[in-house]
This record gives sequence, C-alpha cells and structure tokens, in this order.
Amino acid sequence: MTRIGLIRHGSTRWNQEGRVQGHTDNPLDEEGFRQAGVLAERLSGEAWDYIYSSDLLRARQTAETIAGRLGIPLAGLLPDIREMNGGLIEGTTESERIERFGSQWKTMDLKLESQELARERGVRAIEELAARHPGSNVLVVSHGAILRSTLAGLVPSLDVSVLLKNTSITCLVNENDSWSCELYNSAEHMDG
Repeated sequence: MTRIGLIRHGSTRWNQEGRVQGHTDNPLDEEGFRQAGVLAERLSGEAWDYIYSSDLLRARQTAETIAGRLGIPLAGLLPDIREMNGGLIEGTTESERIERFGSQWKTMDLKLESQELARERGVRAIEELAARHPGSNVLVVSHGAILRSTLAGLVPSLDVSVLLKNTSITCLVNENDSWSCELYNSAEHMDG
C-alpha cells in the first residue's frame, strides 16, 4: 500500500486578496508560514518517508517548513503539479475580471489551462511518484485547482466541489493499482 498526502500550500498575500495566482511565483505571507508550521506539527505524529513540492515558491516554502519539522529532506520539485495556468485572469480579483471582461467572463476564452490537460499532468505525476516509492508514505505540496483536477482523475467518484483550504491535507491510498481517498480537505489543525 502506498499512501500519498496531498497538501495545498500555505496562504499568500494574493490568497488574502482573492487574486488568481496560477503560475505567478508568489511567496507565502506570514500567515502562510504559520499555517505550514501548524500542519508540520500535526504531521509530526505520523510516519512520512518523502516530501515533494510543486516548483512554485509558495508550495516549496510550505514543503521546506514541513520537511524541516519532520526531519526529512525535500525529495524533489515537480513541475507537473504546479498550479493551473490562469491565462489572462492571472493576478485579478473577481471584481476586476467582471470590470475587464464582463459578467460572463467564465464563458470566454481567456487562455486558461483546461481541466483535462491539468488532470492528465497531475495524475501522471502522482502515479509516477507512487511507482517510484511503492509501499511508502509520500507528502506532496501543491495547489488548490491542480489538486482538485488530479483527485478527480485518480478517484472519479470523489466529490471535489469543495475548495481546498490552505494547508489542508487530502490522503490517497494506492492498493493493487487502484486509488481511494481516506481523507479530504482536512484542516482541523487550523482550528486551534
């Protein structure tokens, strides 16, 4: 059995402002570092063998914080789990999108990465990790939209309509080449 813990990165200033981040390489804000530390404390009571991260700074900083607390090295950066490309809406808030493109902006071709392409690259990355580390417990720090697309590809019956919270963890198990989800969007560590 291989266990994959999918983590959404900690908070950034753009998260607080409601801006689409996409490929923009934003750092964590003070709250994001705090969130990563609280999650690391939660995970310290569990056995994790490896931690990987998206190549974007906010995910990498989250992963480095967790890796330092758990005493495991950052095993690698995975470009295939970077956030979905936000196209022409990257860096904008909802009100700015409506002002710029109109209230029907979601129906327009604004050069966003498709769900299908994101799902394919995310699923490929997670399946490659599972094949590389069979029988291991692997953490992966990534981003909300790409994680939800990936989860929909790996566990099609899973309801991924609820947005992932910053530093939430979702745990997948792979047994006999079949994926199941044992925990979705868990952020109880942030309640205290």
